[in-house]
Amino acid sequence: MLRTRSGALYTGITTDVARRLREHAGSPRGARALRAKGPLTLVYSVCVGSRSAALRLEYAFKQRSRAAKESLLAEQPTLAALLNTLGQAPAGDAPR
Repeated sequence: MLRTRSGALYTGITTDVARRLREHAGSPRGARALRAKGPLTLVYSVCVGSRSAALRLEYAFKQRSRAAKESLLAEQPTLAALLNTLGQAPAGDAPR
């Protein structure tokens, strides 16, 4: 999760956080929503394990209010705590 110069939050997924931050900060490969919004600050990241789990977690996080997102960021939760807070099942625990 990134914070823009104006304080806005941006959530996304990647397999390489450092590379993606560089792309967002100055490359044309960065998200259009972040262009001319820098400097960008990495405020939270967590290793999820799979792309599908990361997408589900990203969606659940984006559904939260700004206040709820800020509260989670203040806590800097572990993956297990984040999954619990967002009501997500850990990988491998989902019903088939």
